[in-house]
Amino acid sequence: MELCGTAASSVRAVFMVLQLGLTHIMAHQQQIGVEGKDVTLNCKRHDKDVTWKYKNDAVSPTTIIQLSTGKIFKGRAPMSDRSEINQNSKYLKVSNLRISDAGTYICECGSDSNSISLHVVKLTISSNGHFLPDDDLELTFMHNSHNSQPRFSITLFNSQNSIVTPDTLQNEAPRKYVLKLKQLKTTDSGTWMCNMHSDSPSISQNISFNVKVLGFENTHLERMYAAADSTVTLSWHLNFQKIGWKKFFTGQVIWTQANLSKAITLLDFNATADGQLHETKQSSQALFEIPEMQRDSTVKVKLPKIQLRQSGEYTCQLLYNRRYIQSKAELVVMQVSANPPGPLPKGAEMTLLCQVSGPISSNVHLLWERVNGTQMDIKKSKQSETQVEAKVTAAGVWNCHLMEDNNTKLSLNYTVATGKKDGTSKTALAGKEDMSMSTPDE
Repeated sequence: MELCGTAASSVRAVFMVLQLGLTHIMAHQQQIGVEGKDVTLNCKRHDKDVTWKYKNDAVSPTTIIQLSTGKIFKGRAPMSDRSEINQNSKYLKVSNLRISDAGTYICECGSDSNSISLHVVKLTISSNGHFLPDDDLELTFMHNSHNSQPRFSITLFNSQNSIVTPDTLQNEAPRKYVLKLKQLKTTDSGTWMCNMHSDSPSISQNISFNVKVLGFENTHLERMYAAADSTVTLSWHLNFQKIGWKKFFTGQVIWTQANLSKAITLLDFNATADGQLHETKQSSQALFEIPEMQRDSTVKVKLPKIQLRQSGEYTCQLLYNRRYIQSKAELVVMQVSANPPGPLPKGAEMTLLCQVSGPISSNVHLLWERVNGTQMDIKKSKQSETQVEAKVTAAGVWNCHLMEDNNTKLSLNYTVATGKKDGTSKTALAGKEDMSMSTPDE
């Protein structure tokens, strides 16, 4: 077998003419059919009475179907019960093709006749076309013909209509070809096409098939920052509805608390063959809610009024065919406080504390600064420190910034008041009390 390297433009021009799925091309009375699909054969005659016959090396010409004086009679050919004739065009349609249907089809109209050599290909797709990311796609083409055996070159197009070059696992031309494409991605989901081409006899046929790769819109680890007492909604966007996935699969959301190795399953979920997502709460150890279900493909966990202890790693896993994939979100919680917490008496000192749930990465630090203050009022945490303090002797507003690579990810302020009113804190850059967080779409 040769993996054809012809220019994509010329092959795409053929695609513009052909229908997706099983199409038929009359090229010097040679046609290809695909097992399990339908094929239509052209009689080239429009006489009132027509007889279609079938023959191969093992069978002498046998009647498939006959149209005589407006009446239809079925013959004894193997495909007679799956055949029908169009009374106007005299075309023969054979449904649910079998690889054994390959052979010569003869259309007789009185003393005239024409014949068509039908070649039948059995296409087998590994995992029935359903995959997880990094799975390999394996295609097997079994070819059956009558007398002549074309040697095919095969050009494979992915769902973006780009030519891809698979590995050739087996080449037993002209009867069997096995191709393998490694490490599928979710973006490979869609309709694929292969072009089977032979110079002698002259045949060019396109066969379409579906590839579905179940997964997340994004599987990369995301670090998210939230202020204590805010509400956070974690979301994982699945693609199963988008790609028309119709097989059952399960999943779960797991929480691994910061500084602890024990994992807690928060919820289980599953998707049924009709494309519906169902979630079930599993743990009572964590304060979280499952938002009201919507008819979409998003798994959500709502954390109202989060505390430092609710930080950690939240992992969504998909399980299918005894394999799983996952998408992780790292949640870092930040809060500010004062010691003593009351109003600042005249001449006294107060310690402002800004802290995050740890551990944090080396590119993250905390920074206290006084509004309208000086450089002397800036206090910065050391590398990998999860808290920073600022000594205060006068009333004013202080901001604590959480910095990642010198970019401000979250800011909280604390107002130091004198008299009877307690100091207060509020979110500055976090802004909203209800924070929805999810891994971004690709």
